[in-house]
Amino acid sequence: MGKPEPAVTATELITRKIAELADWRGETLARLRKLIHQADPEVAEEWKWDGPVWSHDGIVCTGEVYKAKVKLTFAKGASVKDPKKLFNSSLEGNTRRALDVAEGEEPDAEAFKALFRAAVQVNAEGAKARAKKAT
Repeated sequence: MGKPEPAVTATELITRKIAELADWRGETLARLRKLIHQADPEVAEEWKWDGPVWSHDGIVCTGEVYKAKVKLTFAKGASVKDPKKLFNSSLEGNTRRALDVAEGEEPDAEAFKALFRAAVQVNAEGAKARAKKAT
């Protein structure tokens, strides 16, 4: 009987995904991931629905990779202030908003980090409200 395989962490799975892409999509996902960690050093990386998920007091956003774009879908994006108009997809929904990044595009780093922090704040406010309701 061999040794059991050590559990693979979500961080490792995301790193593998980026490496497997080996093209502009991997570079874009890696760049966005770096900005996410700069925006919120306490963000948790998870692996759900066969892709990366970043959470803080709940899911902040998911990362999906398609042939022509890298998409970050913000779970509560409709509640997030987006003064720089970075959201460019899923604009008609009542809950989510997304940022699609095509080859050659690069969202403004400071605006993106501000958007991510705003999304974390929306989650934090929801967590406080749930905790208050539970008491």
